[in-house]
Amino acid sequence: MRKSVWGLIFVLLFIVSGCGKEESEKMETTSSKLSKEAITIVDFADREVTFDSTPEKIVTLGTGDMQIIHALGGKLVGIPTSKDIVIEDLKDVSQIGNLHTMDLEKIAVLQPDVVIGDSTLNRKDLATIEGIGSKMILTKANSVGDIKKQIQMYGQLLQKENKAKELIESIKNKERELQNMEGVKPRVVLIYGAPGTYMAALPNSLSGNILEIAGGVNIASDFPSLDQYPQYAQLNAERIVEANPQYVFLMTHGDAESVKGGFIKEMKQNPSWSKLDAVKNNKIEVLPAQLFGTNPGTRVIEAIEVMQELIQK
Repeated sequence: MRKSVWGLIFVLLFIVSGCGKEESEKMETTSSKLSKEAITIVDFADREVTFDSTPEKIVTLGTGDMQIIHALGGKLVGIPTSKDIVIEDLKDVSQIGNLHTMDLEKIAVLQPDVVIGDSTLNRKDLATIEGIGSKMILTKANSVGDIKKQIQMYGQLLQKENKAKELIESIKNKERELQNMEGVKPRVVLIYGAPGTYMAALPNSLSGNILEIAGGVNIASDFPSLDQYPQYAQLNAERIVEANPQYVFLMTHGDAESVKGGFIKEMKQNPSWSKLDAVKNNKIEVLPAQLFGTNPGTRVIEAIEVMQELIQK
């Protein structure tokens, strides 16, 4: 009788031990799985942002980020407000404002896992976005290198590293294609703004970098940068006339023809402008707003090609 009692106790201890071990292994597996799925990225404001898993609902305030997220297969539930959505798949997606003015009520209803904004313009919105239960990634695009870095970061965020590498490699191929171009590089001035307010884009701006990659020379490269907008300089008519650009390219968010007409009107007020090669040869163009008025994202190759074509005319 005593032997059978001890035998029963031994069996029970074995079962309990086995169950405990099984439960422990189960907990370790779950913990390991969560740890494996956790994603930490470092954004353009040098902030570490951690997600328990791949974000399933994403809002972008900028069109470039929208282009990249879509190209990587991310789920966009909110995109920048625009009259012209060039991606057919996104025409029915909720439009939530832009980098300057976002519709917080719309964003709150969408309950996104993450909102992607600009490191300069949207830093002030961090607490507000986190207050509605979403995380925020801050980014920027002042060069083609920045766009490649964005693609890499979003590839990590969405666990689409291989697709991100493909997109980055296609941009690098375009850059390599243009590196060995021979011939005299045309002189260009890039002007951003609207009637009455114009600035010259510097080489450290995205459009300035695109110009250099396409094979042009930025005549404003040594202009002093503005404190508030370090990628731009005050428009100095005297220095522009001295540099005598062969091309004048205008960038704007507004009506292209209105901007071009307003700029030509202002040029006529200064007789020296009429001596420019660009004016004499009618080489004044308004660059496509979706490629140059903002970050073009994955369309940066198209922007480089447009610039290259224009300076070769």
